[in-house]
Amino acid sequence: MASTCTLEFALRVIRFVSTFPHNMVADVLGRQLLKAGTSIGANYREANSAESRSDFIHKIAISAKEAAETVYWLALCKLAPLGEPAECAWLMAEAKELLAIFTRSGKTAKANAE
Repeated sequence: MASTCTLEFALRVIRFVSTFPHNMVADVLGRQLLKAGTSIGANYREANSAESRSDFIHKIAISAKEAAETVYWLALCKLAPLGEPAECAWLMAEAKELLAIFTRSGKTAKANAE
């Protein structure tokens, strides 16, 4: 389920960034947001193919870090302002939810490993 959710999220990030004007600020922020927002799902897929519990914990932590970074770039887009505000708000809420899911998943995996 989360894999489908992260794929939809990545597509919405791509569409959101594609609406940015073409200037230096928008290009830099857009590139950073694209990198972080699309890597969440890729890292989640890697976590699901982990070779061990410690590998899963490591990879799910990377997904959480990418989600946290995405929240940061979206906050900058909101303040800049770049992109459509309602879509930025949806992406921000979704990124925070993904961050919470991956953080909880990592904590649970660590607790079960002990």
